[in-house]
Amino acid sequence: MNNIRTLISEKEIATAVADLSERVAADFVDSQLTILGVLTGSIVLVTDMMRQIELPHQLGMIQASSYRGKTTTSGELRINIDFLPEIRGRDVLLVDDIFDTGKTITKIKEQLELFEPKQIRTAVLLWKKSRSEVEATPDYYCFDIPDEFVVGYGLDYNGEYRNLPYIGVIEE
Repeated sequence: MNNIRTLISEKEIATAVADLSERVAADFVDSQLTILGVLTGSIVLVTDMMRQIELPHQLGMIQASSYRGKTTTSGELRINIDFLPEIRGRDVLLVDDIFDTGKTITKIKEQLELFEPKQIRTAVLLWKKSRSEVEATPDYYCFDIPDEFVVGYGLDYNGEYRNLPYIGVIEE
C-alpha cells in the first residue's frame, strides 16, 4: 500500500461541510431545492450535506467522468443525465467533489440549463484555483488546495481510496 500524506483532516472536513451546509440552507430558505450530486466522487459530500440541510429537498445524481483507470489527467467528458429528477422551475444545487479545471461542472451546468431550472448554483469540497481554465467559479467551496492529486472523502485513484475519511496525497 502507498503512503498517504494527510492534506485535510477528517475533523477539518466535518467542520467545513457543516459550515457549507449551513450557508446553503440559509440561501435556499423558502425554495424548491434539488441537490444534484456528480457521481461518483461527490457521494460522500452529498450524503453528509443532505443530512445537515434541514430544508425539504429532492436528491438526484448525475454520472459524469473524464478520468479512466490509473490516469491522473482528464480526457473526454462523458455525462449521463438519464435519471435526472424533474428540475424545471426548481432551485438546483450541483455538488461535485472537486473544481479542478472547471470544465466538468461548466459542461454539466450547460446541459442542466436545457431543463429550465429556476437557478443553478454549484458547491464543491475542493477547489484547485491554480488549475481553473474557465471563467466560472463555484458558488460554494470548502477548501482551496494546491495542485496535487488527492484522494479520500469520495475522491479516488483507480477506483480506490474513496473510503478514506480525510483528503490525502499519495506519496511514492
